[in-house]
Amino acid sequence: MRHYTKLGLACLWALTALTLRAQETRTWDLKACIEYARQQNIQIRQSRLSLEQSLEQTREAKAQRLPSLAFSSAHNYVNRPLTETGDKNSYTGSYNLNSSVTLYQGGQLKKNLQQLDLQNQMQALTVEEAENNIEMAITQAFVQVLYAHEAVNISLNTVEVSRTQRDRGEELMKAGSLSKADFAQLESQYTADKYQLVMAQSTLENARLDLKQLLELGIEEEMDITIPEAADEEVLALLPAKESVYRASLEVMPEVKANALNIRMANVAKEKAWAGYLPTLRLSAGIGTNHATGTAWGPQMKNNWSENIGLTLSVPVFNNRSVKTAVNTARLNIEAAELEYENVQKTLLKSIETVYQEAVSAQNRFRSAQENLNAARESFELLREQFALGMKNTLELLTGKNNLLTARLEVAQAKYTALLNRQLLRFYQGEEINL
Repeated sequence: MRHYTKLGLACLWALTALTLRAQETRTWDLKACIEYARQQNIQIRQSRLSLEQSLEQTREAKAQRLPSLAFSSAHNYVNRPLTETGDKNSYTGSYNLNSSVTLYQGGQLKKNLQQLDLQNQMQALTVEEAENNIEMAITQAFVQVLYAHEAVNISLNTVEVSRTQRDRGEELMKAGSLSKADFAQLESQYTADKYQLVMAQSTLENARLDLKQLLELGIEEEMDITIPEAADEEVLALLPAKESVYRASLEVMPEVKANALNIRMANVAKEKAWAGYLPTLRLSAGIGTNHATGTAWGPQMKNNWSENIGLTLSVPVFNNRSVKTAVNTARLNIEAAELEYENVQKTLLKSIETVYQEAVSAQNRFRSAQENLNAARESFELLREQFALGMKNTLELLTGKNNLLTARLEVAQAKYTALLNRQLLRFYQGEEINL
């Protein structure tokens, strides 16, 4: 009875494990991968934390414009052991409430808030740039999975063709129409094709692993990747004009907008540095009272009550060149920001030109590879018929089959290169990537 109980528990455990495993397995298409990474990627989450820190600094800076308010109280006990008159011990207490506010500081507080506001906008763009970077990386990895998957299918087809040739060769050898040496070549080719299939499957698993690691999935999580069908019309779809892609990218790419904001922030920093030449005016006010031993506490607190208000004017006269250095440094920072903005634009243009050229080349390669594939397929079919009639030898047959395999792989490579670069052009235009 105990044996059956243990067996039942084991089955229940196995069923539960399989159920949990099925629940953990999720279907992933490109859109799901991108959406998941936008929420879970560590670099993106770190960028969001930096944005929150920047916003907190802004809240603190805004509070600097408000008056400060502080309460203080001091209590002292004094012992005079050698005094000959009066009490040897005395106790004093004081209570004060003070407030101050900066009325004028050359506009530094205002400029500081402008700087922080621009910094917040730049940090938000940094989050967007991190999202873009992971989106591009995932798209490239996903397309690599698609290519590796198609390469496996091509290898499976090749293995099946090799097996058929090997079986046909065996029949011909038994009938005396094919030598053992020729059959050995067919057998060797079949073994080599099975090995290439294993290599293709390994490449596919590595591509899946790369995608999984980009998504930062746990070791226990499995990926069921959806393989979309890509029609030839989609591969050969008309590409947008290179100039229009670049113009659109200048409006949507976060790195461009961030560097434009950086120029503005550098100009604000220069204005803030200039404020160091101007005076500062502060208003302060306070109330307080005190008491000491020797007289009734209540009358002392009333009679010692005091109120004060004052203005403090600070005029910079000589500051060891610190303000002038700050102004000059800010001016140089403006020039550096302008150069970096120009560099970002040129880098973006170079990337778009490269992607565009690769897209055009891939489409041309795809057309040519399709023609080559049709020719290789017809040639191989003819070789196979002639081989069966004894008109072609084994080497010619295997050469034709290998040419067909190469042609199929070339079509697949050109196909997915064209699809990838076309999607990247959409990305640079601010459009959604969709496969």
